[in-house]
Amino acid sequence: MRYLPTGNWMQKADAHTIHEIGIPSLVLMERAALGIAEVIKSKVQKNKKILIVCGSGNNGGDGFAIARLLHDENYSVGIAFVGKTESMSDECKQQYCICKNIGISIETEIPDEEYGVIVDAIFGVGLCREISGKYASVIECLNAMKGYKVAVDIPSGVNSLDGKILGIAFKADLTVSVQCEKLGTVLYPGKDFAGEVVVKSIGINTELYQNNIEICYTLEQDDLCTCLPKRVANSHKGTYGKVLMITGSKGMAGAAYLSAKAAYVSGAGLVQIYTAKENRSILQQLLPEAIISTYTEYSEEELKQLLNWADVVCIGCGLGQEKTADKLLQGVFQFCKVPCIIDADGINLLSEKMELLEESTFPIALTPHMKEMTRLLKCSVAKLNADRMNILTDFVKRYPVVCALKDARTLVAKENHPLFVNTAGNSAMAKAGSGDVLAGVITGLTAQHMNLYDSVVSGVYLHANGGDYAKKSCGVYSVLAEDLISGIKDVLKQVEQ
Repeated sequence: MRYLPTGNWMQKADAHTIHEIGIPSLVLMERAALGIAEVIKSKVQKNKKILIVCGSGNNGGDGFAIARLLHDENYSVGIAFVGKTESMSDECKQQYCICKNIGISIETEIPDEEYGVIVDAIFGVGLCREISGKYASVIECLNAMKGYKVAVDIPSGVNSLDGKILGIAFKADLTVSVQCEKLGTVLYPGKDFAGEVVVKSIGINTELYQNNIEICYTLEQDDLCTCLPKRVANSHKGTYGKVLMITGSKGMAGAAYLSAKAAYVSGAGLVQIYTAKENRSILQQLLPEAIISTYTEYSEEELKQLLNWADVVCIGCGLGQEKTADKLLQGVFQFCKVPCIIDADGINLLSEKMELLEESTFPIALTPHMKEMTRLLKCSVAKLNADRMNILTDFVKRYPVVCALKDARTLVAKENHPLFVNTAGNSAMAKAGSGDVLAGVITGLTAQHMNLYDSVVSGVYLHANGGDYAKKSCGVYSVLAEDLISGIKDVLKQVEQ
Protein backbone atom coordinates (compact mmCIF):
# COMPACT_ATOMS: atom_id res chain seq x y z
CA MET A 1 0.00 0.00 0.00
CA ARG A 2 1.16 3.53 -0.65
CA TYR A 3 -0.39 6.83 0.33
CA LEU A 4 -1.51 9.43 -2.23
CA PRO A 5 -1.62 12.67 -0.24
CA THR A 6 -2.90 16.00 -1.45
CA GLY A 7 -0.59 18.99 -1.25
CA ASN A 8 -2.26 20.06 1.99
CA TRP A 9 -1.55 16.72 3.67
CA MET A 10 2.00 16.67 2.31
CA GLN A 11 2.59 20.10 3.83
CA LYS A 12 1.24 18.84 7.16
CA ALA A 13 3.67 15.91 7.10
CA ASP A 14 6.47 18.28 6.16
CA ALA A 15 5.63 20.60 9.09
CA HIS A 16 5.37 17.62 11.46
CA THR A 17 8.84 16.45 10.40
CA ILE A 18 10.34 19.91 10.86
CA HIS A 19 8.66 20.98 14.10
CA GLU A 20 7.94 17.70 15.90
CA ILE A 21 10.72 15.42 14.65
CA GLY A 22 13.27 18.26 14.47
CA ILE A 23 14.72 17.89 10.97
CA PRO A 24 15.37 21.40 9.63
CA SER A 25 13.57 22.51 6.48
CA LEU A 26 16.87 23.24 4.72
CA VAL A 27 18.04 19.67 5.39
CA LEU A 28 14.86 18.29 3.80
CA MET A 29 15.35 20.63 0.84
CA GLU A 30 18.93 19.40 0.40
CA ARG A 31 17.77 15.78 0.51
CA ALA A 32 15.08 16.50 -2.06
CA ALA A 33 17.56 18.22 -4.37
CA LEU A 34 20.02 15.35 -4.06
CA GLY A 35 17.34 12.80 -4.94
CA ILE A 36 15.97 14.77 -7.88
CA ALA A 37 19.45 15.54 -9.24
CA GLU A 38 20.23 11.82 -9.03
CA VAL A 39 17.18 10.97 -11.13
CA ILE A 40 17.99 13.68 -13.70
CA LYS A 41 21.55 12.37 -14.04
CA SER A 42 20.21 8.86 -14.65
CA LYS A 43 17.92 10.10 -17.43
CA VAL A 44 20.00 12.61 -19.41
CA GLN A 45 23.39 12.71 -21.04
CA LYS A 46 26.03 14.95 -19.49
CA ASN A 47 26.47 17.02 -22.64
CA LYS A 48 22.88 18.29 -22.51
CA LYS A 49 22.32 21.91 -21.55
CA ILE A 50 19.94 22.18 -18.62
CA LEU A 51 17.60 25.07 -17.84
CA ILE A 52 16.05 25.14 -14.37
CA VAL A 53 13.11 27.53 -13.99
CA CYS A 54 12.52 28.57 -10.38
CA GLY A 55 9.71 30.29 -8.53
CA SER A 56 9.78 32.10 -5.18
CA GLY A 57 8.69 29.31 -2.83
CA ASN A 58 10.34 26.15 -1.57
CA ASN A 59 9.77 24.45 -4.92
CA GLY A 60 11.97 27.16 -6.38
CA GLY A 61 14.45 26.56 -3.55
CA ASP A 62 14.59 22.92 -4.63
CA GLY A 63 15.31 24.11 -8.16
CA PHE A 64 18.21 26.33 -7.09
CA ALA A 65 19.69 23.49 -5.02
CA ILE A 66 19.36 21.05 -7.95
CA ALA A 67 21.13 23.56 -10.19
CA ARG A 68 24.01 23.85 -7.73
CA LEU A 69 24.41 20.09 -7.39
CA LEU A 70 24.42 19.55 -11.16
CA HIS A 71 26.80 22.50 -11.64
CA ASP A 72 29.19 20.93 -9.10
CA GLU A 73 29.33 17.83 -11.31
CA ASN A 74 30.16 19.89 -14.39
CA TYR A 75 26.74 19.85 -16.04
CA SER A 76 25.95 22.91 -18.14
CA VAL A 77 23.25 24.56 -16.03
CA GLY A 78 21.38 27.83 -16.38
CA ILE A 79 18.70 29.23 -14.10
CA ALA A 80 15.69 31.40 -14.90
CA PHE A 81 14.16 32.96 -11.78
CA VAL A 82 10.58 33.89 -12.72
CA GLY A 83 9.25 34.56 -9.23
CA LYS A 84 9.15 37.70 -7.14
CA THR A 85 12.20 38.55 -5.06
CA GLU A 86 10.07 40.04 -2.27
CA SER A 87 8.04 36.82 -2.03
CA MET A 88 10.97 34.40 -1.71
CA SER A 89 10.84 31.93 1.18
CA ASP A 90 13.84 31.96 3.50
CA GLU A 91 15.07 28.63 2.14
CA CYS A 92 14.62 29.73 -1.47
CA LYS A 93 16.51 32.96 -0.79
CA GLN A 94 19.38 31.03 0.78
CA GLN A 95 19.65 28.62 -2.15
CA TYR A 96 19.46 31.55 -4.59
CA CYS A 97 22.37 33.28 -2.85
CA ILE A 98 24.50 30.13 -2.94
CA CYS A 99 23.95 29.73 -6.68
CA LYS A 100 24.80 33.36 -7.26
CA ASN A 101 27.94 33.10 -5.11
CA ILE A 102 29.33 30.15 -7.05
CA GLY A 103 28.78 31.86 -10.38
CA ILE A 104 25.74 30.11 -11.88
CA SER A 105 24.02 32.40 -14.37
CA ILE A 106 20.58 33.47 -13.11
CA GLU A 107 18.27 35.17 -15.64
CA THR A 108 14.90 36.78 -14.95
CA GLU A 109 13.43 35.80 -18.32
CA ILE A 110 13.43 32.53 -20.25
CA PRO A 111 16.64 32.65 -22.35
CA ASP A 112 16.23 32.48 -26.10
CA GLU A 113 18.41 29.38 -26.40
CA GLU A 114 17.99 25.67 -27.00
CA TYR A 115 18.21 23.31 -24.03
CA GLY A 116 18.30 19.54 -23.85
CA VAL A 117 16.54 19.50 -20.47
CA ILE A 118 14.01 21.94 -18.97
CA VAL A 119 13.25 21.61 -15.25
CA ASP A 120 10.06 23.11 -13.81
CA ALA A 121 10.47 24.32 -10.20
CA ILE A 122 8.01 27.22 -10.36
CA PHE A 123 5.08 26.16 -8.16
CA GLY A 124 4.83 23.37 -5.62
CA VAL A 125 1.95 21.34 -4.19
CA GLY A 126 0.40 24.31 -2.43
CA LEU A 127 -0.86 25.96 -5.62
CA CYS A 128 -4.66 26.13 -5.75
CA ARG A 129 -5.37 29.25 -7.82
CA GLU A 130 -5.60 29.67 -11.59
CA ILE A 131 -2.31 30.57 -13.25
CA SER A 132 -2.46 33.79 -15.25
CA GLY A 133 -0.36 36.70 -16.42
CA LYS A 134 3.41 36.32 -16.52
CA TYR A 135 3.41 32.81 -15.03
CA ALA A 136 0.97 31.55 -17.68
CA SER A 137 3.20 33.04 -20.40
CA VAL A 138 6.29 31.38 -18.88
CA ILE A 139 4.65 27.94 -18.76
CA GLU A 140 3.32 28.35 -22.30
CA CYS A 141 6.86 29.19 -23.43
CA LEU A 142 8.35 26.18 -21.61
CA ASN A 143 5.78 23.83 -23.14
CA ALA A 144 6.68 25.11 -26.62
CA MET A 145 10.40 24.50 -26.10
CA LYS A 146 12.08 21.35 -27.32
CA GLY A 147 13.90 19.14 -24.85
CA TYR A 148 13.24 16.64 -22.08
CA LYS A 149 10.84 18.16 -19.53
CA VAL A 150 11.20 17.43 -15.79
CA ALA A 151 8.84 18.61 -13.04
CA VAL A 152 9.97 19.00 -9.43
CA ASP A 153 7.43 17.24 -7.15
CA ILE A 154 4.38 18.16 -9.28
CA PRO A 155 4.03 19.93 -12.65
CA SER A 156 3.27 23.61 -12.10
CA GLY A 157 -0.43 24.16 -12.77
CA VAL A 158 -1.64 20.68 -11.74
CA ASN A 159 -3.90 20.79 -8.69
CA SER A 160 -2.52 18.33 -6.14
CA LEU A 161 -6.03 17.73 -4.77
CA ASP A 162 -7.84 16.44 -7.83
CA GLY A 163 -5.56 16.58 -10.88
CA LYS A 164 -7.39 19.50 -12.46
CA ILE A 165 -5.45 21.97 -14.56
CA LEU A 166 -5.34 25.44 -13.05
CA GLY A 167 -5.63 27.33 -16.33
CA ILE A 168 -2.36 26.01 -17.79
CA ALA A 169 0.17 23.42 -16.65
CA PHE A 170 3.73 22.38 -17.42
CA LYS A 171 3.72 19.27 -19.65
CA ALA A 172 6.38 17.00 -18.15
CA ASP A 173 8.03 13.88 -19.49
CA LEU A 174 9.16 13.06 -15.94
CA THR A 175 7.94 14.14 -12.51
CA VAL A 176 10.16 13.44 -9.52
CA SER A 177 7.85 13.41 -6.49
CA VAL A 178 9.22 14.08 -3.03
CA GLN A 179 8.42 11.35 -0.47
CA CYS A 180 5.00 10.41 -1.92
CA GLU A 181 3.33 10.64 -5.30
CA LYS A 182 0.64 13.29 -5.04
CA LEU A 183 -2.99 12.51 -5.71
CA GLY A 184 -3.07 15.15 -8.44
CA THR A 185 -0.55 13.28 -10.60
CA VAL A 186 -2.53 10.04 -10.29
CA LEU A 187 -5.91 11.43 -11.28
CA TYR A 188 -6.68 12.68 -14.78
CA PRO A 189 -5.95 15.06 -16.40
CA GLY A 190 -3.01 15.66 -14.04
CA LYS A 191 -1.67 12.21 -14.89
CA ASP A 192 -1.32 13.23 -18.54
CA PHE A 193 0.83 16.23 -17.55
CA ALA A 194 3.07 14.32 -15.12
CA GLY A 195 4.60 11.80 -17.53
CA GLU A 196 6.65 9.13 -15.78
CA VAL A 197 6.52 9.58 -12.01
CA VAL A 198 9.50 8.65 -9.83
CA VAL A 199 9.23 8.96 -6.05
CA LYS A 200 12.26 9.89 -3.96
CA SER A 201 12.06 9.41 -0.20
CA ILE A 202 13.75 12.16 1.80
CA GLY A 203 12.77 11.21 5.34
CA ILE A 204 9.53 13.17 5.73
CA ASN A 205 7.61 11.45 8.53
CA THR A 206 4.19 10.25 7.32
CA GLU A 207 2.96 8.58 10.51
CA LEU A 208 0.00 11.01 10.65
CA TYR A 209 -1.33 9.28 7.50
CA GLN A 210 -1.77 5.95 9.29
CA ASN A 211 -5.42 5.05 9.92
CA ASN A 212 -6.42 8.47 8.58
CA ILE A 213 -9.56 8.16 6.47
CA GLU A 214 -8.84 11.50 4.77
CA ILE A 215 -5.73 10.14 3.01
CA CYS A 216 -6.28 8.31 -0.27
CA TYR A 217 -4.23 5.21 -1.00
CA THR A 218 -3.47 2.70 -3.70
CA LEU A 219 -2.08 -0.84 -3.87
CA GLU A 220 1.03 -2.28 -5.48
CA GLN A 221 1.51 -5.79 -6.85
CA ASP A 222 3.28 -7.05 -3.74
CA ASP A 223 0.15 -6.21 -1.72
CA LEU A 224 -1.82 -8.94 -3.50
CA CYS A 225 0.14 -11.55 -1.55
CA THR A 226 -1.36 -10.30 1.71
CA CYS A 227 -4.79 -9.01 0.70
CA LEU A 228 -6.12 -12.07 -1.16
CA PRO A 229 -7.88 -14.89 0.75
CA LYS A 230 -5.77 -17.89 1.74
CA ARG A 231 -6.30 -21.45 0.54
CA VAL A 232 -5.99 -24.22 3.12
CA ALA A 233 -5.09 -27.88 2.61
CA ASN A 234 -8.00 -29.30 4.59
CA SER A 235 -10.83 -27.79 2.53
CA HIS A 236 -13.61 -28.50 0.04
CA LYS A 237 -15.73 -26.46 -2.37
CA GLY A 238 -17.99 -25.30 0.44
CA THR A 239 -14.98 -23.80 2.21
CA TYR A 240 -14.67 -21.20 -0.55
CA GLY A 241 -18.29 -20.18 -0.73
CA LYS A 242 -21.48 -20.67 -2.72
CA VAL A 243 -22.16 -17.94 -5.25
CA LEU A 244 -25.56 -17.08 -6.74
CA MET A 245 -25.31 -15.06 -9.96
CA ILE A 246 -28.69 -13.54 -10.96
CA THR A 247 -27.54 -12.56 -14.41
CA GLY A 248 -28.36 -12.78 -18.10
CA SER A 249 -31.71 -11.96 -19.68
CA LYS A 250 -32.72 -13.56 -22.98
CA GLY A 251 -29.84 -13.11 -25.43
CA MET A 252 -27.41 -11.94 -22.73
CA ALA A 253 -25.79 -15.27 -21.86
CA GLY A 254 -22.36 -13.72 -22.38
CA ALA A 255 -22.66 -11.42 -19.36
CA ALA A 256 -23.79 -14.34 -17.19
CA TYR A 257 -20.92 -16.49 -18.45
CA LEU A 258 -18.20 -13.88 -17.96
CA SER A 259 -19.24 -12.91 -14.45
CA ALA A 260 -19.67 -16.52 -13.33
CA LYS A 261 -16.35 -17.65 -14.82
CA ALA A 262 -14.58 -14.70 -13.19
CA ALA A 263 -16.04 -15.69 -9.82
CA TYR A 264 -14.72 -19.22 -10.26
CA VAL A 265 -11.29 -18.06 -11.44
CA SER A 266 -11.07 -15.76 -8.39
CA GLY A 267 -11.43 -18.75 -6.11
CA ALA A 268 -15.14 -19.27 -5.38
CA GLY A 269 -16.00 -22.88 -4.58
CA LEU A 270 -19.40 -23.25 -6.27
CA VAL A 271 -21.27 -20.96 -8.65
CA GLN A 272 -24.95 -21.17 -9.53
CA ILE A 273 -26.34 -18.99 -12.34
CA TYR A 274 -30.00 -17.99 -12.15
CA THR A 275 -30.83 -16.84 -15.66
CA ALA A 276 -33.48 -16.66 -18.38
CA LYS A 277 -34.53 -20.10 -19.65
CA GLU A 278 -33.22 -19.37 -23.14
CA ASN A 279 -29.64 -19.18 -21.84
CA ARG A 280 -29.48 -22.66 -20.31
CA SER A 281 -27.98 -24.66 -23.15
CA ILE A 282 -25.30 -22.15 -24.10
CA LEU A 283 -24.21 -21.63 -20.49
CA GLN A 284 -24.04 -25.38 -19.87
CA GLN A 285 -21.67 -25.62 -22.82
CA LEU A 286 -19.62 -22.55 -22.00
CA LEU A 287 -19.26 -23.20 -18.27
CA PRO A 288 -20.02 -26.82 -17.34
CA GLU A 289 -18.62 -26.17 -13.83
CA ALA A 290 -21.60 -23.96 -12.99
CA ILE A 291 -25.06 -24.98 -11.78
CA ILE A 292 -27.68 -23.54 -14.13
CA SER A 293 -31.12 -22.62 -12.78
CA THR A 294 -33.61 -20.78 -14.98
CA TYR A 295 -36.77 -18.73 -14.87
CA THR A 296 -39.48 -17.77 -17.36
CA GLU A 297 -41.23 -15.47 -14.92
CA TYR A 298 -40.73 -14.24 -11.39
CA SER A 299 -41.14 -16.89 -8.66
CA GLU A 300 -40.84 -15.58 -5.10
CA GLU A 301 -40.53 -19.05 -3.59
CA GLU A 302 -37.79 -20.13 -6.00
CA LEU A 303 -35.83 -16.93 -5.40
CA LYS A 304 -36.09 -17.32 -1.62
CA GLN A 305 -34.70 -20.87 -1.83
CA LEU A 306 -31.77 -19.75 -3.97
CA LEU A 307 -30.99 -16.82 -1.68
CA ASN A 308 -31.07 -19.10 1.38
CA TRP A 309 -28.58 -21.40 -0.37
CA ALA A 310 -26.05 -18.69 -1.26
CA ASP A 311 -23.15 -17.24 0.72
CA VAL A 312 -22.95 -14.23 -1.64
CA VAL A 313 -25.18 -12.87 -4.41
CA CYS A 314 -24.39 -10.94 -7.57
CA ILE A 315 -27.26 -9.39 -9.53
CA GLY A 316 -27.39 -7.28 -12.64
CA CYS A 317 -24.91 -8.41 -15.31
CA GLY A 318 -26.94 -8.54 -18.53
CA LEU A 319 -30.14 -8.81 -16.46
CA GLY A 320 -32.15 -6.36 -18.54
CA GLN A 321 -34.69 -3.90 -17.19
CA GLU A 322 -37.93 -5.70 -17.93
CA LYS A 323 -40.66 -6.46 -15.37
CA THR A 324 -39.18 -9.81 -14.28
CA ALA A 325 -35.73 -8.28 -13.73
CA ASP A 326 -37.28 -5.52 -11.63
CA LYS A 327 -39.11 -8.07 -9.47
CA LEU A 328 -35.91 -10.10 -9.03
CA LEU A 329 -34.08 -7.04 -7.74
CA GLN A 330 -36.88 -6.18 -5.34
CA GLY A 331 -36.98 -9.80 -4.19
CA VAL A 332 -33.27 -9.71 -3.43
CA PHE A 333 -33.77 -6.64 -1.25
CA GLN A 334 -36.68 -8.33 0.48
CA PHE A 335 -35.15 -11.74 1.20
CA CYS A 336 -31.34 -11.56 0.93
CA LYS A 337 -29.33 -11.99 4.14
CA VAL A 338 -25.81 -12.27 2.70
CA PRO A 339 -23.47 -9.81 0.93
CA CYS A 340 -24.74 -8.70 -2.47
CA ILE A 341 -22.89 -7.15 -5.40
CA ILE A 342 -25.13 -5.05 -7.67
CA ASP A 343 -23.89 -4.24 -11.17
CA ALA A 344 -25.06 -2.92 -14.54
CA ASP A 345 -28.83 -3.36 -15.04
CA GLY A 346 -29.20 -4.01 -11.32
CA ILE A 347 -27.92 -0.46 -10.76
CA ASN A 348 -30.14 0.97 -13.50
CA LEU A 349 -33.21 -0.61 -11.92
CA LEU A 350 -32.12 0.46 -8.45
CA SER A 351 -31.80 4.09 -9.57
CA GLU A 352 -35.61 4.27 -9.71
CA LYS A 353 -36.00 2.76 -6.23
CA MET A 354 -33.31 4.36 -4.07
CA GLU A 355 -35.44 3.83 -0.97
CA LEU A 356 -34.41 0.16 -1.20
CA LEU A 357 -30.83 1.17 -0.36
CA GLU A 358 -31.91 3.29 2.59
CA GLU A 359 -33.87 0.36 4.05
CA SER A 360 -31.41 -2.45 3.25
CA THR A 361 -30.31 -4.82 6.02
CA PHE A 362 -27.52 -6.78 4.27
CA PRO A 363 -24.05 -5.72 3.03
CA ILE A 364 -24.17 -4.20 -0.46
CA ALA A 365 -21.50 -3.31 -3.01
CA LEU A 366 -22.34 -1.20 -6.06
CA THR A 367 -20.10 -1.16 -9.15
CA PRO A 368 -21.39 1.66 -11.41
CA HIS A 369 -19.54 3.25 -14.28
CA MET A 370 -19.82 7.03 -14.54
CA LYS A 371 -23.08 7.06 -16.53
CA GLU A 372 -24.73 4.55 -14.20
CA MET A 373 -23.59 6.63 -11.22
CA THR A 374 -25.32 9.70 -12.64
CA ARG A 375 -28.56 7.72 -12.71
CA LEU A 376 -28.18 6.89 -9.04
CA LEU A 377 -27.40 10.53 -8.26
CA LYS A 378 -29.85 12.13 -10.71
CA CYS A 379 -27.12 14.46 -11.96
CA SER A 380 -25.15 15.08 -15.16
CA VAL A 381 -21.86 13.44 -16.10
CA ALA A 382 -20.30 16.91 -16.20
CA LYS A 383 -21.29 17.58 -12.59
CA LEU A 384 -19.99 14.18 -11.46
CA ASN A 385 -16.72 14.68 -13.36
CA ALA A 386 -16.22 18.09 -11.78
CA ASP A 387 -16.26 16.81 -8.18
CA ARG A 388 -16.48 13.05 -8.20
CA MET A 389 -14.44 12.32 -5.06
CA ASN A 390 -16.58 14.54 -2.85
CA ILE A 391 -19.79 13.38 -4.52
CA LEU A 392 -18.83 9.74 -4.04
CA THR A 393 -17.87 10.34 -0.40
CA ASP A 394 -21.23 12.02 0.24
CA PHE A 395 -23.04 9.15 -1.48
CA VAL A 396 -21.59 6.46 0.81
CA LYS A 397 -22.39 8.62 3.83
CA ARG A 398 -26.03 8.68 2.78
CA TYR A 399 -26.33 5.04 1.73
CA PRO A 400 -24.78 2.09 3.66
CA VAL A 401 -22.84 0.62 0.72
CA VAL A 402 -19.38 0.03 -0.66
CA CYS A 403 -19.22 1.80 -4.02
CA ALA A 404 -16.66 1.20 -6.77
CA LEU A 405 -17.01 4.09 -9.21
CA LYS A 406 -15.50 2.75 -12.42
CA ASP A 407 -13.45 5.01 -14.68
CA ALA A 408 -9.88 5.33 -15.95
CA ARG A 409 -9.08 5.80 -12.26
CA THR A 410 -11.62 3.68 -10.38
CA LEU A 411 -12.42 4.87 -6.86
CA VAL A 412 -13.68 2.67 -4.01
CA ALA A 413 -15.49 4.32 -1.11
CA LYS A 414 -17.20 3.31 2.11
CA GLU A 415 -18.19 5.52 5.00
CA ASN A 416 -15.44 5.86 7.64
CA HIS A 417 -12.91 4.23 5.32
CA PRO A 418 -10.11 5.84 3.28
CA LEU A 419 -10.73 6.34 -0.42
CA PHE A 420 -8.98 3.74 -2.59
CA VAL A 421 -7.66 4.94 -5.97
CA ASN A 422 -6.83 2.23 -8.48
CA THR A 423 -3.62 2.97 -10.39
CA ALA A 424 -3.34 -0.30 -12.34
CA GLY A 425 -5.06 -1.19 -15.62
CA ASN A 426 -5.03 0.36 -19.09
CA SER A 427 -7.15 1.48 -22.02
CA ALA A 428 -7.21 -2.03 -23.52
CA MET A 429 -9.79 -2.87 -20.84
CA ALA A 430 -12.34 -0.45 -22.32
CA LYS A 431 -14.36 -3.27 -23.91
CA ALA A 432 -17.80 -4.79 -23.48
CA GLY A 433 -17.81 -7.42 -20.73
CA SER A 434 -15.03 -5.89 -18.66
CA GLY A 435 -17.51 -4.78 -16.00
CA ASP A 436 -19.09 -8.25 -15.88
CA VAL A 437 -15.65 -9.72 -15.17
CA LEU A 438 -15.07 -7.22 -12.37
CA ALA A 439 -18.41 -8.00 -10.75
CA GLY A 440 -17.54 -11.70 -10.87
CA VAL A 441 -14.09 -11.16 -9.36
CA ILE A 442 -15.49 -9.16 -6.44
CA THR A 443 -18.20 -11.78 -5.91
CA GLY A 444 -15.68 -14.62 -5.98
CA LEU A 445 -13.46 -12.94 -3.39
CA THR A 446 -16.44 -12.11 -1.17
CA ALA A 447 -17.50 -15.77 -1.30
CA GLN A 448 -14.21 -16.64 0.39
CA HIS A 449 -15.31 -14.76 3.52
CA MET A 450 -13.51 -11.50 2.82
CA ASN A 451 -14.83 -8.27 4.30
CA LEU A 452 -16.90 -6.60 1.56
CA TYR A 453 -14.86 -3.37 1.44
CA ASP A 454 -11.63 -5.39 1.23
CA SER A 455 -13.01 -7.68 -1.46
CA VAL A 456 -14.10 -4.71 -3.58
CA VAL A 457 -10.71 -2.98 -3.25
CA SER A 458 -8.80 -6.21 -3.90
CA GLY A 459 -11.16 -7.15 -6.74
CA VAL A 460 -10.75 -3.82 -8.50
CA TYR A 461 -6.97 -4.04 -8.23
CA LEU A 462 -6.78 -7.72 -9.24
CA HIS A 463 -9.04 -7.10 -12.23
CA ALA A 464 -6.86 -4.15 -13.34
CA ASN A 465 -3.68 -6.20 -13.02
CA GLY A 466 -5.35 -8.89 -15.11
CA GLY A 467 -5.89 -6.17 -17.71
CA ASP A 468 -2.20 -5.28 -17.65
CA TYR A 469 -1.26 -8.92 -18.20
CA ALA A 470 -3.82 -9.21 -21.01
CA LYS A 471 -2.39 -6.12 -22.71
CA LYS A 472 1.10 -7.67 -22.65
CA SER A 473 -0.31 -10.79 -24.28
CA CYS A 474 -2.76 -9.30 -26.80
CA GLY A 475 -1.77 -5.68 -27.31
CA VAL A 476 -3.79 -2.58 -26.53
CA TYR A 477 -6.40 -3.00 -29.30
CA SER A 478 -7.29 -6.68 -29.17
CA VAL A 479 -8.01 -7.50 -25.52
CA LEU A 480 -11.43 -9.12 -24.98
CA ALA A 481 -13.21 -9.70 -21.68
CA GLU A 482 -12.15 -13.35 -21.66
CA ASP A 483 -8.53 -12.22 -21.99
CA LEU A 484 -8.98 -10.32 -18.74
CA ILE A 485 -9.94 -13.58 -17.06
CA SER A 486 -6.83 -15.24 -18.48
CA GLY A 487 -4.79 -12.29 -17.22
CA ILE A 488 -6.32 -12.68 -13.75
CA LYS A 489 -5.28 -16.34 -13.80
CA ASP A 490 -1.71 -15.29 -14.58
CA VAL A 491 -1.69 -12.72 -11.77
CA LEU A 492 -3.01 -15.22 -9.23
CA LYS A 493 -0.47 -17.81 -10.32
CA GLN A 494 2.34 -15.29 -9.82
CA VAL A 495 0.96 -14.35 -6.38
CA GLU A 496 0.83 -18.01 -5.41
CA GLN A 497 4.42 -18.57 -6.53
